[in-house]
Amino acid sequence: MPVPALMEELWGTQPPASALTTLQTYILQVRRGITVALGASHNGPAKDVLRTCYGGYLLDVDPTHTDVYAFERLAEEGKRACERGELDLASARFRQALDLWRGDALVDVHAGMRIGMEVARLEESRLGVLEARMETDLRLGRHAGLLPELSALTARHPMHENLWAQFMIALHRSGRTSQALEAFIKLRKTLVNELGVEPSARLQHLQHAILRADPGIDRNGPEVPAAASVALA
Repeated sequence: MPVPALMEELWGTQPPASALTTLQTYILQVRRGITVALGASHNGPAKDVLRTCYGGYLLDVDPTHTDVYAFERLAEEGKRACERGELDLASARFRQALDLWRGDALVDVHAGMRIGMEVARLEESRLGVLEARMETDLRLGRHAGLLPELSALTARHPMHENLWAQFMIALHRSGRTSQALEAFIKLRKTLVNELGVEPSARLQHLQHAILRADPGIDRNGPEVPAAASVALA
């Protein structure tokens, strides 16, 4: 990472006159923290991990030792298991990936432009894995157990249509069809009031399928028909 990029991340476009000296102090503090974290088991100095390079610094670590790598590896394993139809394994891998999280991404780090972009990427990736796990568990018939989590997620993401669709299907399959239809009405009201738009055609098809008591919505697995599979895509 070049020194100017680090300065911009820390102070924006107006770094103080002492920026370079302060940055060097921060690097020293980080190296001290690395030394403590590695302990006596590490043979080399912290400078071998956080290296000084021409014009900047390099964090020289094996990517397989990072939690981000582990999260992305487990998520990919879950995706491939799902594609093979190994739904129990897929659900387990998605859960293992999500269990690595402890709160929001980089929650205790000052976020400049670059870190802010990485935080957004990580949070979007996390939400995608969460959706995939919900989809997999719906296909495994675990709809009742998903209701508390989906209720909280739709409250946190009030305009996220796919989560609402999964919530509607889980409610319907749990014998709570009226609440599934109420969920659609709540989502529609939010979208109209906040954005001036109607729910997507996929959500409207799902609502109509529930109103028609389409038997396909009650099935688990990939054979769910198109009208009901909008939450499972």
